[in-house]
Amino acid sequence: MASVAASSSRCSGLLLPPSLAGVRRCSPPSSSLRLRPRRRRRPIACVAPPDSTEPQTVSARSTPKDEQVVKADSTEEKAQTSDTAQDAGLPALPNKDLNRRVALFSTLGAVALFASQRLDLGQASLKDLAANAVSYEEALSNGKPTVVEFYADWCEVCRELAPDIYKVEQQYKDRVNFVMLNVDNTKWEQELDEFGVEGIPHFAFLDKEGNEEGNVVGRLPKQYFLENVVALASGDPRIPHARVVGQFSSAENRRVHQVADPRSHG
Repeated sequence: MASVAASSSRCSGLLLPPSLAGVRRCSPPSSSLRLRPRRRRRPIACVAPPDSTEPQTVSARSTPKDEQVVKADSTEEKAQTSDTAQDAGLPALPNKDLNRRVALFSTLGAVALFASQRLDLGQASLKDLAANAVSYEEALSNGKPTVVEFYADWCEVCRELAPDIYKVEQQYKDRVNFVMLNVDNTKWEQELDEFGVEGIPHFAFLDKEGNEEGNVVGRLPKQYFLENVVALASGDPRIPHARVVGQFSSAENRRVHQVADPRSHG
């Protein structure tokens, strides 16, 4: 027992569980060796900082509102891309409506140019007047007042007055007949005698019944011719310039020929 007591004096004095009561565990003989208590490892938990926000989950399917936003963003991106291309000097994409308008304007321009070349009021000729003239037979039967011009292709004064006559004709052709009779055509021998044509151009002004109200011969101001036509179109019983003679070409220089077509003005 003495040995047990001696050994018990060396024990560390640690208490043992009840099942081992009465038994004491001795410490190591070396005083320098000490038992260190084990540190229990605590589980590490990841905790988000207070100011952090949880990531939002995006649904795999977009709502209609989201689709509209995406389309709007796509449209803006296309517009920005187009502006960027224009700023960079790149050629713009072709526009069908623009191309159609350009083609239409080009066509209209070509037609207008052609018409201006064919019917230029400043370049109208005796041929243009003859082409638009009413036949003498029709003029005497349609109930309109009539202006009859006796002319010739070789008449210099006739050619000079043609543009002015054409302008007045275009303005009043719906109310007044304009007839062209070529003095070189033997068909009009009777009319030459009836109207007393001695010089050309010779303009005879007839009322609705075909009665002569007066005549103008030779180169005269355009205003004389215009005022007489206005009087006929208005139904006035008299014309302001009934007997006026200017510089003219003599009808004796006629180059007589027979025209095959009896309805021809030539």
